[in-house]
This record gives sequence, structure tokens and C-alpha cells, in this order.
Amino acid sequence: MPNTVRPGKIVCVGRNYAEHAKELGNEVPKAPLIFLKPPSSVISDGEPIRLPSVSQQVEFEGEIGIMIGERLTRASEPDARKAIRAIVAVNDVTARDLQKSDGQWTRAKGFDSFCPLGTESGDFGDLSDLTVITRVNGEERQRGSSAQMVFSIPAVLSYISHIMTLEPGDLVATGTPSGVGLLAPGDVVEIEVEGVSRVSNPVIETR
Repeated sequence: MPNTVRPGKIVCVGRNYAEHAKELGNEVPKAPLIFLKPPSSVISDGEPIRLPSVSQQVEFEGEIGIMIGERLTRASEPDARKAIRAIVAVNDVTARDLQKSDGQWTRAKGFDSFCPLGTESGDFGDLSDLTVITRVNGEERQRGSSAQMVFSIPAVLSYISHIMTLEPGDLVATGTPSGVGLLAPGDVVEIEVEGVSRVSNPVIETR
């Protein structure tokens, strides 16, 4: 896995953009909805996303990822903000049909290659003014701002830290904007946190 350090754990936030919740027919949660992806799902820029044969509906989800630099336990929002080491582009690849059929999301989110990560950047400016863009075969499919999040980045980190300790090297994926869609063999999908981090991956069938 060249150029990418595998996180200790990956904590993700679901339905953190109202329009994405709406496009899937879901309610916006009253508190951050969190789930885990396994570290074994991580791949780097240029490595292939492998479509599993058990799913007919694998979709991209471009997200702003937060790399943790300091241990956080029951942290305030200001302390959570200070603990951010870097921003990283994340593709929370999801087998949507399995997500719906299983009820819980571990299998749908956890296949090997289902978490492409870009290069970390510590130069990211205002956390409320980050833009995430997804392109498939060069065509823009998603664009969202952290200002549109239901729960802000510091709020999400603080909330998670009151449930589980966040350790240096952990990754928090902060949710995807509307516009998610299917991936097919031969596609190339790129996630960019504008001006900060990007990751691009070809899509192949599992052999």
C-alpha cells in the first residue's frame, strides 16, 4: 500500500449532508450517525477498487477525511479542532444493495479496497470552508462544502470522542454530499478535497 499509512481505526459519519440523506430516502439523524470501516479496506492513489461479485450496486461516496494527531477522550470542540493532524480525500465505497439488505453496514462498507485515501495535508485553512468533489471518468458527479454538513467537523470529533477514544493516526470520514452513483469496471473515480488532497482509482471486477 504505497504512500498511505493505514489508520488504526476508521470512524465514519453517515447522512451528514441533508441532501444525501434525502436522495436515499432517509431522515437526517438527530445526532451524528457513526459506523466503522476496517483498516484493511484502505488503498492508495492508483490502486484498483475491486467490485465484489456479491454486489450489483457498488457506489462512490466522496468525503473529507480527518487524520487525528492527538489523543482525544471526551474532548470539547475546540480541543478536537486542535487535535487534527491533516485533511485527506476519502472514497467511502459502498455496496448499496448489501447496505439495504443487511440493515447494518459492516459488509457493505468493509470490502478490501473500499477506502481509497489521498495524500495527507496539514495545510487546510478554515474547516467550515472545505469543498469535496467527486469525478468519474473526468465528469463531476458530486460537489459539497463542509459548510453544508449537518454536524460540523469539530462537533463530529467531539461527539465520537465521548463514545470511543480517538488515537493519533485514526481517520474520521465526515460524510458524503448528494450525487452518489454506480461504479462499473473500467471507470476511474477521483475524490478531491479542493486544493488540499486527492485520490484517483481505477475500478475492476474481483477475479
